[in-house]
Amino acid sequence: MKILSYRYEGIIKFGPKVKKEEAVWDVLAIQETLQVVPSFPETIVEGIANGMDFVEQMRKLTDAALKSEEPNQFKHAFSTIAWLSPIPRTPKNIMAVGRNYEDHAKEMGLQSAPENLMVFTKSPTTIAADEETLSVHANVTSSYDYEGELAVVISKKGDNIPKKLAYDHVFGYTIANDLTARDLQTKHQQFFLGKSLKGSCPMGPYLVTKDELPDPQSLSIVTKVNGELRQNGHTKDMIFTIEDLIAQISALVTLEPGDVILTGTPSGVGKGFNPPKFLASGDTVKVAVEGIGTLVNRFE
Repeated sequence: MKILSYRYEGIIKFGPKVKKEEAVWDVLAIQETLQVVPSFPETIVEGIANGMDFVEQMRKLTDAALKSEEPNQFKHAFSTIAWLSPIPRTPKNIMAVGRNYEDHAKEMGLQSAPENLMVFTKSPTTIAADEETLSVHANVTSSYDYEGELAVVISKKGDNIPKKLAYDHVFGYTIANDLTARDLQTKHQQFFLGKSLKGSCPMGPYLVTKDELPDPQSLSIVTKVNGELRQNGHTKDMIFTIEDLIAQISALVTLEPGDVILTGTPSGVGKGFNPPKFLASGDTVKVAVEGIGTLVNRFE
């Protein structure tokens, strides 16, 4: 199932994409009108905590809408909604993994692949949406960079999660662009400030449930800037797999429903070119991940 979050007539909603249509189901309206299930969560994070039961509830709601006298009253065309990130707000900082692809590690100056996991965080205020126009923050940085990534969304709370049970704690996947002010990263000698400028973590367009992507380690990741191919990677090349990430992070930090883990970026970031190819006003960045879609943002 492809799920999106959106704003309609000033109200934040969520729902699955209508099959073969550029529209979304208003599952909250379906439940309110038809009372299909005994109870239904009001926010997507509350729903995610119910795992695949949440997905089954939405299937029942959309089936009931299709059988109703006026199914179209429960649909909103994409042209009438404002897209939001699939997870409009995470429970805590977004957790991100650095240098998780060997070629990227080398283009960033390392001689070999890192032996230990590198984790940093981005503020929840960095979250932005597909098709949102974002700032290059020219007043504070001259080296704003892109990083196309696969993002993992957690469904079940857990500590010390064994690798073999890691996917039990996954709800699904989305696309992220880990935008980074390289000069601030260097200046402050840590990642948080340079990674946390407003709007520096667009995600979307969809949250795809894990049943639709049974092997997330077999997906292509492609990033284009103004149509120019910059990143052409594959999740099979991760140094630390998704199972590794969940096991190692949960050994130290409690994972909660709605948490997002950015799994790292392949080679081809702006800093990796000579001379560097950083973002500028007027640029358009498209990040495509196989099986999910394409995240598009324009910059000013």
